[in-house]
Amino acid sequence: MAGERRRRGGEGARERARDRGTRREQQRGPGRGRTALVIAAAAAAVALGVAAVATEWNRWRAAARLVTPHPAPPALPPDSTGPLASPHRFWGTYRPHVYFGMKTRSPRALVTGLMWLQQGEGGGSLRHTCEQSDGLSRYGWLMHDGVNFGVQEIRDKGLFLKTEFVKRLGGEHGGDWSWRITARMEGVGSPVPLLSLFFYVATDGQGTLKPHLENRTRLAVVTGTAEELGSFTLTFLRPTTESREDPKYASYNYLEAASPGLHRLTEVVRSSLSNRFVFTPPGGPRRRFFAVDTFQGLPGEHPREGQLLLHQVTLEPPGIVEVTFESGSVVGRPGRLAGGALSVALSQHVAAFEQRFEETFGLGRKGFPLPQQRFAQAALSDLLGGMGYFHGRSLVQSPLQERPIAAPEAVLFTAVPSRSFFPRGFLWDEGFHQLLLARWDPVLSREVIAHWLDLMNAEGWIPREQILGEEARAKVPPEFLLQHSETANPPTLLLALQRLLPDAPLPYLRRLFPRLQAWYNWYNQTQAGPLPLTFRWRGRDTQPERFLNPKTLASGLDDYPRASHPSPEERHLDLRCWMALASRVLAEVAERLGEPAGPYRVMEQALSDNGLLEQLHWARELGAFADYGNHSTAVGLRWQSPAPPAPGQPPAAPQLVREVREAPRLRFVGALGYVSLFPLLLQLLRPDSPRLPAVLAAMRSEQQLWTPFGLRSLARDSPLYMQRNTQHDPPYWRGSIWVNVNYLALQALHSYANTEGPQREQAAELYRELRHNLVANLYRQHAESGFLWEHYSDSTGRGQGCHPFAGWSALVVLAMAEDY
Repeated sequence: MAGERRRRGGEGARERARDRGTRREQQRGPGRGRTALVIAAAAAAVALGVAAVATEWNRWRAAARLVTPHPAPPALPPDSTGPLASPHRFWGTYRPHVYFGMKTRSPRALVTGLMWLQQGEGGGSLRHTCEQSDGLSRYGWLMHDGVNFGVQEIRDKGLFLKTEFVKRLGGEHGGDWSWRITARMEGVGSPVPLLSLFFYVATDGQGTLKPHLENRTRLAVVTGTAEELGSFTLTFLRPTTESREDPKYASYNYLEAASPGLHRLTEVVRSSLSNRFVFTPPGGPRRRFFAVDTFQGLPGEHPREGQLLLHQVTLEPPGIVEVTFESGSVVGRPGRLAGGALSVALSQHVAAFEQRFEETFGLGRKGFPLPQQRFAQAALSDLLGGMGYFHGRSLVQSPLQERPIAAPEAVLFTAVPSRSFFPRGFLWDEGFHQLLLARWDPVLSREVIAHWLDLMNAEGWIPREQILGEEARAKVPPEFLLQHSETANPPTLLLALQRLLPDAPLPYLRRLFPRLQAWYNWYNQTQAGPLPLTFRWRGRDTQPERFLNPKTLASGLDDYPRASHPSPEERHLDLRCWMALASRVLAEVAERLGEPAGPYRVMEQALSDNGLLEQLHWARELGAFADYGNHSTAVGLRWQSPAPPAPGQPPAAPQLVREVREAPRLRFVGALGYVSLFPLLLQLLRPDSPRLPAVLAAMRSEQQLWTPFGLRSLARDSPLYMQRNTQHDPPYWRGSIWVNVNYLALQALHSYANTEGPQREQAAELYRELRHNLVANLYRQHAESGFLWEHYSDSTGRGQGCHPFAGWSALVVLAMAEDY
């Protein structure tokens, strides 16, 4: 409409100019009038041309800066993650989206992995990537130290699998490692179904693999070379019984294929299966089974340089299979890491892990029984076992661009929220992940934070979701691939950095500081609110008529109720509190480095000023802190009948659409929930604040935020409590219990309970009750379901959303340890 008004205004101006020119022609004569018109037209053309060029220049500049890395020296020193600089972390279970696999921290790594198939009519279900639809009753790491070893248990419809690995350093390429896969059936009658285990090794554009066969069907050994691995040997040992003393009869099959991409390995194997093979154990019945045969290619496949070698072992459980990887650069190897030597190494690592876990978290000293200690060990281990190393390009877009563009190639070493549903990096999740990992392995945590900061572009922006590489992209619907440059995410990495600060080496902080400054400035420049010292999340849903309340994905709280009608007048409380935290942490880093900290301290003091906070965000009618914006309290969803169909066309289905029954106006948003708590969560409220009693009362009120399982995200008496946002969007942050915010609440209550103030005793009582409720419920749900969950029901305590979710839900370990 504005463009239409400008166009019409321009036309009117030109008509008036023509009228004036006609009159002058009549006065001066035809020649001089035409000359003036020509000059005026030329000047207008030049002006329009300059404007067009300026517009295009701004678009080009925005696009260029969008994909230009930040000019500061990298936070992570070059070559610091390779096999020479960091051999102990070079190999790892850095493929969180598969049930079991390993790779190197290389952009185009050699990858290894496991698939399995319980044989049955029709071929059964091939397992490879972690999928909720697989219906596994449980899977996850029981122990994983993040470096040397891991023990995982998988239960799949009567099948029990234990996957174990151990690494042994040596040589110049990350050393050796070994796997042990134990399989048995539980609660299954005779005959026991056949089980096929598929072990594979694949390249992704570099390196060579050479198979060594026995009897033309058994892949006994793979030798190969790769740029960062040198030469290596991968050996598939023959299966044994559970005692590991006797051989186990098995059938063998082998597949060699050009890899169409690591994201399509499951399709390659599935399309290669044939049931023409017969299992013929001595003295046992003959049984037909599915095995890899000939690979004919995949639809839409393009020639690739990758290579896949696969070894299939088919046996009748129970049985054990071991795999060894040996680096060609290891000199003086003490012997193969298999059999008894592998058992000894595993036992040593288990003992070391248990001792270190108790020294770090002290759960035994706190009186937790062994089952609860095992639960906490599994929570930490699942987070460590979910670390991933990713390489690829983000797809990004600026508001000034019509089309998205690919960002430069990048690498990221990070934990992930969920191996099944979110096996990639999320910016605001990662800060919570690192709160726990910083206690277990500060060096690891510092490296992860540096990886994230090195994703920053020239403007100081870090995309909130990192979808790097084909394997990561394969798990994301196309509509969610795009990252918008105006969209922020809470700077939770600063929570972890604040925890790391006392012991962080100064050279590390000096490398980080320019990027921290750029990030801080980006928030202040792009997320500023309508008034001084106010802030507003950009990127809310642009079609409000589709939503009961337009989402604010940038905040991390997605569908949490905000102003019903997005507008530039909004003031977002949580973002203001995050900026207060950011100011505090930037000041602390600057002081450690001897850099000027004054501007950050001034901003911290201004954003922490309780009087100004009340003036901008205290809603008297709600009795709580709140957002402010263009808001209607009379909004609902109603079914809308579709227009009559065209002749011969089926009728369209009715749709839920938003109905606004009262015009919006500028006011505080009447939603009491997690956002209302942020001045407490980030400890901006003074211990003697006159508003602190009301905040604590809302937390303890069962009609508002209190439940026997933790604090719910939105008060029960809120108008949008547990309301759907669209026909297809169930409530998300509208009542469920989320562990990350409950952990921040525990941290804050613990602080207020240990600080002089009139609410000290009430804070201590709330702390004790909330900690008990949260820990007890997460342990109970894990014992019953086998998983940590994304969020929990406020009415039953049951896990909800995706699983396993050993991201921020693993913060329960710190709550048990009372480590804040």
